[in-house]
Amino acid sequence: MDYLTGVRQKETLEISELLKAAEPGQRVKVNGAVHTIRNMGTVAFVILRKREGLLQGVCEEGTAEFELKDIKEASTIETEGILEKNEKAPNGIEIRMEKIKVLSEPADERMPLAISKWKLKTSLEAKLNYRSVSLRNIRERAKFRIQEGLTRAFRDFLYSQGFTEIHTPKIGAKGAEGGANIFKLDYFHRPAVLAQSPQFYKQMMVGVFDRVFETAPVFRAEKHNTKRHLNEYTSLDFEMGYIDGFEDIMAMETGYLQYAMKLLAKEYADEINLLGVTLPEVGQIPAVKFGEIKEAVSEKYGHKMRNPFDLEPEEELLIGQYAKEEWGSDLVFVTHYPSKKRPFYAMDDSEDTRYTLSFDLLFGGMEVTTGGQRIHDYRMLMEKIAARGMTEEGMEDYLDTFKHGMPPHGGLGIGLERLTMKLIGEDNVRETTLFPRDLSRLEP
Repeated sequence: MDYLTGVRQKETLEISELLKAAEPGQRVKVNGAVHTIRNMGTVAFVILRKREGLLQGVCEEGTAEFELKDIKEASTIETEGILEKNEKAPNGIEIRMEKIKVLSEPADERMPLAISKWKLKTSLEAKLNYRSVSLRNIRERAKFRIQEGLTRAFRDFLYSQGFTEIHTPKIGAKGAEGGANIFKLDYFHRPAVLAQSPQFYKQMMVGVFDRVFETAPVFRAEKHNTKRHLNEYTSLDFEMGYIDGFEDIMAMETGYLQYAMKLLAKEYADEINLLGVTLPEVGQIPAVKFGEIKEAVSEKYGHKMRNPFDLEPEEELLIGQYAKEEWGSDLVFVTHYPSKKRPFYAMDDSEDTRYTLSFDLLFGGMEVTTGGQRIHDYRMLMEKIAARGMTEEGMEDYLDTFKHGMPPHGGLGIGLERLTMKLIGEDNVRETTLFPRDLSRLEP
């Protein structure tokens, strides 16, 4: 009988280990996928793709104990050789390959996309059709490393602020946002819906842990086919109790963004440099009221306001431009949204009940966050439901929570794919979604 005592130490080294521990002239063993082969005649460069980036191998006649024809692109191999410095090679090192062991070979040697190119010069449709292959391109892959950094920062920062991570159901009896954008399904002969957000559960759990967060998918049955909409996306959600006002929520998000930019600059510098990303300055983010910024934009740019109760994409772009020109900021909080455009649980402004104590965060002229203060008083909540002509059906458990006391609280939801998109300068949210789900795409 054998016992497992923990993680096994491998003989094969990763790039960071080669850079830190190995010395030039040392014999090393590495593995990886054959990204590309550049045959120069008597010498060939075999570029391996590893989780930390690219590693150059050099195969020379008379030195290697194998023939170049034994290696195919897209194979995975293990190789032994001598580590050497080379400033022109990725990460400044290369391996003089002496032995190889082929771990796997492709069934089809013809790649559908030229993933070894610096940029994938192909359509977005082709990239999505061959998604598992297109993501092997180093630049495509880097987008999702940066996305990982944003999620990691969200978790780490909120842990440091006393938040508890929760995991809520994605199948429910009723949508938290209301409206028609709900995916309906049959749940053992009972009507059910896919969660539009974890909103109800977040609020319920504030009464348990005070501060909670979740990173999870949400589903919106919106018949949009734009560059900014998805029918399934990842939401970075938090909810916090004992707030003095919705400004506490905006301040917490500002703290997260500051933490995230520092983490990306430090831990994801390779990906940031690879994609040529300029991280935004988030030392301070301006906040301006909904009505005031609409008027300011209308006056400065001669824009005619068509919808007094919402921001159209064109207006968001102009507000982003205004914030950059007037305040030197890529981000801006737009506060006090009209009550008509906010869910029933949004706290109305006591000074003017036509508006709510809520906000959106715009980044580069696009909404990436929606949040605000919630109604915590049971009677006030019931009055708002009645005033909107809503039914309590499907919300009984949620409403019962407020019968038994809840602190002043609020929270937000950040669209992870949109945030990544704006950060790295893409113009289509599908570019920063691993496997997009929209009106036309249900595969891969």
